[in-house]
Amino acid sequence: MSTTTGAFIAGGIAACGAVTATHPFETVKIRMQLQVILRNEGLRGIYRGIGCAYIYQVLLNGCRLGFYEPIRNTLTTLIFKDGNTQSLGVNVFSGAVSGIMGAVAGSPFFLVKTRLQSYSPFLPVGTQHTYRNAWDGMRKIHAAEGPRGLYRGVGAAMIRTGFGSSVQLPTYFFAKRRLMRHLGMEEGAPLHLASSTASGFVVCVVMHPPDTIMSRMYNQNGNLYQGVFDCLAKTIRTEGFFAIYKGFLPHLARILPHTILTLTLAEQTNKLVRKVEDRFFSSAAMKTV
Repeated sequence: MSTTTGAFIAGGIAACGAVTATHPFETVKIRMQLQVILRNEGLRGIYRGIGCAYIYQVLLNGCRLGFYEPIRNTLTTLIFKDGNTQSLGVNVFSGAVSGIMGAVAGSPFFLVKTRLQSYSPFLPVGTQHTYRNAWDGMRKIHAAEGPRGLYRGVGAAMIRTGFGSSVQLPTYFFAKRRLMRHLGMEEGAPLHLASSTASGFVVCVVMHPPDTIMSRMYNQNGNLYQGVFDCLAKTIRTEGFFAIYKGFLPHLARILPHTILTLTLAEQTNKLVRKVEDRFFSSAAMKTV
């Protein structure tokens, strides 16, 4: 296992690789949730907000993948006196905490990313925010609403990411252990693919409702929604229960490849970071001898 810093870096690199491939699906999902159809915008349109997406993914997945194991190991050692013990409750809690940390760190960038992706010069439906780029968006939000404005919807982001993170890594490692034990699969691409596919599907089912609510809260103008539960209640009351699963298939189409790419790349980037750390620390140790 890499150090916490190494795992943070490895997770960030893996997530950036994954989001490059899946960002267009995220744009489509957001437009469907906001009832806007993507037309006539080409490659630039579907990659609108990609710069913000990179920064957000580094912060989110750096925390999620970097802090999960230290938190899990610490709690397991405190409770069971053995860090290698596997506890579903501890694993889910550790995943949720590490995800919430990432959500708080990346929330301003997700806010601007969502608004950039929602903007359409051809089909302007709903609230439109005309930001030139990520930094222009951050500057305008800060000027109009102050630091608090940059964290609009952070409560929903913490809930959404906490839900998704609580099952992502626990499901991945659970599936991985079961596939190795019962099907005799060995470390390698097929095992990583199967485990991350199971993880991605579970994440999408659990995370989509709060994801829908978060997108609506981030894109609101003024104070249409008083909070997460107010937004949830108004959405269900005016559009029906299944409105919270609007855009599920595009979300699944993004989550599955994104999860597969992130977790599979994380396995490889962790190996690379471990080699770098081993070489660096071993060299440093030899110089001090």
